[in-house]
Amino acid sequence: MTALDSPAAITSATRNPLRWVVFAVVFAANIMDLLDATIVNIAGPAIHVDLGGGANTVQWLSAGYTLAFAVLLIAGARLGDILGRRPLFLVGSAGFTIFSAACALSPDIGVLIAFRALQGAFGALMIPQGFGLMREALDDKEFDKATAMFGPAMGLPMIAAPILAGALVDWDLWGTGWRLVFLINVPVGVVSFLLALRTLPRGASHSGMKLDVPGVWLIGLALVAIIYPLIEAQPEGWPFWTFALLAAGLVLLLVFLVWEKRRRSDALIEPSLLTNRNYLSGIAVALALFGAFGGLLLCVSLYGQLGEGWSPMHAGLTLMPMVIGMIAGMVGGTMAVARLGRHVLHIGLLVIAAGVATLALTVTGATSASSWDLLPGLFLVGAGAGASIGQLFQFILSSVSMREVGSASGVLEATQQLSTSLGVAILGTIFLSGFGEHLPTHALTVTAWACLAPIALAFALVFRLPMRARAESAAA
Repeated sequence: MTALDSPAAITSATRNPLRWVVFAVVFAANIMDLLDATIVNIAGPAIHVDLGGGANTVQWLSAGYTLAFAVLLIAGARLGDILGRRPLFLVGSAGFTIFSAACALSPDIGVLIAFRALQGAFGALMIPQGFGLMREALDDKEFDKATAMFGPAMGLPMIAAPILAGALVDWDLWGTGWRLVFLINVPVGVVSFLLALRTLPRGASHSGMKLDVPGVWLIGLALVAIIYPLIEAQPEGWPFWTFALLAAGLVLLLVFLVWEKRRRSDALIEPSLLTNRNYLSGIAVALALFGAFGGLLLCVSLYGQLGEGWSPMHAGLTLMPMVIGMIAGMVGGTMAVARLGRHVLHIGLLVIAAGVATLALTVTGATSASSWDLLPGLFLVGAGAGASIGQLFQFILSSVSMREVGSASGVLEATQQLSTSLGVAILGTIFLSGFGEHLPTHALTVTAWACLAPIALAFALVFRLPMRARAESAAA
């Protein structure tokens, strides 16, 4: 019997009549985070017009948030183990809501990017506590149902955010313009915070544990050294320092992994996770998949607004076929996973690849492309993402014990945010490089073909996952 199956956990869950409210609070927190991580893909051009900034401003509005989130997320997960998950969630929720309002009041682009980073930092305290809090409140069967819902929860907001942002910017309610995309979080955050105060389990803290401060510095410096030059290199003309900084970041990342393997009692990442093949393989799949998906979303949005002159609402509605496709893919993936196992992920990735190829072929040689022209490719991308993302989280978390769940969820969330940041930086740089000297359709063509590389990598990595998500868990 694993820690996940302990009678104590089951007894605790049955005594909590508000346990599904706990799930709703955690779910709402993740929705707010993912909406904010992707909403500026549509609002970014309007923000750029209003507040100014350089050519890479839109990239930094997204990457500033996700980079701060990814850097601090693993530390946030460990702090939850040390100080208790409930207080860390409450502090993170309050800070996230406050800085959402601060973003809406930003007087210039530099202040907005700084507030976005602080918003991401408080999100990093809040989000990694979620799976642990649910594990304390729900019994095993309920927890399985809850984690099955989280796959779709991670994907749908990435699609819904651009549509919501476009509507809010175009409506310009009370003359707020783009600022409403940040204000929309405030009432949701306040309600979630009040419900969290009432329902979250108090759990236990482990004051004897210590935070691995050198590890926090190592992973933080590594990620900054990797992301920063990817965003700044294209406007600067790819000078030597960008390659040097990238190399330094990769070295620091390797040093961090070696450091963590040598730590035992206070490691940022549970040492057992670093030897868990199924978990690490799933993390690698997520890194490739979310990078491709998040980067492509940004580039399609930029193409519509900067290349075709679409309004934010038009650009957001252009992504509606992805929403419909994603819902269809989720339903199909859920129905087929028991029979097909990990092959559902393979099918989903193949459908994404077909959609990306369709998108590239549609705009190849064209001088312009309408929303209707992009519809078939976007629908296929959404359907494939729904089938794969909807099931991936089950495969990743199936072999994780209760002792590992805090660290495992922190690494998973950090991977998702980091991969999105990398996708925005790399694919955004490819798009903007082509956009400056060629037709917008050419820039989108090159970006779409480049997107196939991480999708192919994810397809190959799926072979390292167990055939059935529950098989490994049952054997643990």
